Amino acid sequence: MTAAVTDKTFAEETDEGLVLVDFWATWCGPCRMQAPILEQLSEELDETELKIVKMDVDENPTTTQAFQIMSIPTLVLKKDGEVVERVMGVQSKAQIKNMIAKHS
Repeated sequence: MTAAVTDKTFAEETDEGLVLVDFWATWCGPCRMQAPILEQLSEELDETELKIVKMDVDENPTTTQAFQIMSIPTLVLKKDGEVVERVMGVQSKAQIKNMIAKHS
């Protein structure tokens, strides 16, 4: 299951292991297309392999600005707190799995 994070919980939720952060907004059509793909991945992969979190850019401006999110959806992959990859636009499940495999 994907979990929502906020400016307050972001660091704590994303500083250990492999974490995929989905920067999105409720009004964003492509973000709504990305959501079911991420849900499928979260059901297929154990949280010890990959944790998936979602951040609403409208409700969390501090983190959104810190990561210089200019376009959504943007997926940021963090490994042990460090950003290792970042992609913009809707990504297929295969594309996301390839990105994860490079950093597992």
